[in-house]
Amino acid sequence: MRLTKDVVQKLLDMNEGFEKTTYSRDRNFKATYHYLIKGGKLLVRSKGKTSWSDSNFDNTKVANLEQTRNFLRKAIDVLKTEGIK
Repeated sequence: MRLTKDVVQKLLDMNEGFEKTTYSRDRNFKATYHYLIKGGKLLVRSKGKTSWSDSNFDNTKVANLEQTRNFLRKAIDVLKTEGIK
């Protein structure tokens, strides 16, 4: 499936409320990424910390088109795709 701008929007609209959580851990870094499709957009919440004492972070943002495409490519097997070519 080719993820054109129109196809991306159809997938987001069809999968309203879809959630997925991923984790990342490295030597001095730990993060949780929570993805939520809401209102025709992909919201990404990143929460974690690094080795610095004041380095906790908790950010929420709307993913841009390229970030949304990358997410959809990875999650396409569990998303609703009926009728989309």
